[in-house]
Amino acid sequence: MSKQYRDGSLKIFSLNSNPELAKEIAENVGCDLGKCSVTRFSDGEVQINIEESIRGCDCYIIQSTSAPVNEHIMEMLIMVDALKRASAKTINIVMPYYGYARQDRKARAREPITAKLVANLLETAGATRVIALDLHAPQIQGFFDILIDHLMGVRILGDYFESKNLNDVVIVSPDHGGVTRARKLAERLKAPIAIIDKRRPRPNEVEVMNIVGQIEGKTAILIDDIIDTAGTITLAANALVENGASEVYACCTHPVLSGPAIDRIGNSKIKELVVTNSIELAEEKKINKIKQLSVAPLLAEAIIRVHEAQSVSFLFD
Repeated sequence: MSKQYRDGSLKIFSLNSNPELAKEIAENVGCDLGKCSVTRFSDGEVQINIEESIRGCDCYIIQSTSAPVNEHIMEMLIMVDALKRASAKTINIVMPYYGYARQDRKARAREPITAKLVANLLETAGATRVIALDLHAPQIQGFFDILIDHLMGVRILGDYFESKNLNDVVIVSPDHGGVTRARKLAERLKAPIAIIDKRRPRPNEVEVMNIVGQIEGKTAILIDDIIDTAGTITLAANALVENGASEVYACCTHPVLSGPAIDRIGNSKIKELVVTNSIELAEEKKINKIKQLSVAPLLAEAIIRVHEAQSVSFLFD
């Protein structure tokens, strides 16, 4: 280990969603992962055992609520309860990916608001703070009555594209809702933006309508927060090439990549898809077109700053 964090009251625990990221975060902080076991009873119920004293400690749980989403949410809730009953001073949940965030309002009658439900569950279980990365909608912060720090992945993605020294770049939002995100990347790369006007007849089904902005002859970079089935991003990439873009890159923070996503990306006009490790990628998803960047240094810095009561505002960029 290259450095050793001086305060033994900071404890970092990993659950099962992304143990490699948790290990990397702990290495960046300069401490060992806390000792705990996450197993199952014979009927599938989650069993957690914390194998060291955490009385009076500030505890950080690293857990993305990625697939299997319900399993990982229950692991997190049970871990929070275990820490609370073991007299932890604070229980901080580090959620690189916040599942159930796409239902953040009632778009139709009789729909749930699952993003709020998950927030309620975390608070009721006993969490004292949440550190999240690229929430699907910024207003989800308002669903919490506990402290929340909302970090952004644009800096990580932007630094990578800056290092590639691409020529004549345009940043493209795949829909109207992502314009703010596209504008932040455009400001970092000093590039113009374009918007794809699309219609979604049914969930996970997209029809591209037209492109607003100048993309002809340019290197287009599509940016989104989540890529799930990759229908939106691959249709958008193909539309950009058909309308004169010289080449198309794509990037996102959260590579859900479910169902036909990998096949779609492999067969699309996307030259390279840049993602982070907020969600652990299975081996079969690690194709040549996908470049994965680490969020561990960002999250480690946030943990240290929260623990030492320093400002974290500069990390929000």
